[in-house]
Amino acid sequence: MDVLFYHLTESTLEEALPPLVEKSLERGWRVAIQTGSRERCEALDNWLWTWREEAFLAHGTDRDEHPEHQPVLLTDVSANPNDAQIRFFVDGADPGAVDGYERAVLMFDGHDSDQLNAARQHWKTLKSAGHAVTYWQQGPDRRWQKKA
Repeated sequence: MDVLFYHLTESTLEEALPPLVEKSLERGWRVAIQTGSRERCEALDNWLWTWREEAFLAHGTDRDEHPEHQPVLLTDVSANPNDAQIRFFVDGADPGAVDGYERAVLMFDGHDSDQLNAARQHWKTLKSAGHAVTYWQQGPDRRWQKKA
């Protein structure tokens, strides 16, 4: 399984996450976004409805009715009620076991030493578990550049 590490250096998670989720939906994948806390889950829930003036990103949370019907599901736990094919781990969420997905994406703030150190540890753990890991970093133009 592919595990992608996205190192945020030029933009915030709120700026970088929605376009990646949209690309996942274009592939026909259901999406799960796991946050490090319930508070961040609720904040992203509000943000995704208004992140762009001309559009919103339809989604739900694991506390909403019928989470299994959501194309994009926000959660702070490891369950996968919407049968997502791709799972994003953000704000320090622990990826734990990532089996059962087409792809896992760990997004971390390069200006937060705790997130940076955790990402390094997750890289070692997931690579030693046999997953195909790749590392992407933002360039000055905010575009993703594959580094490893």
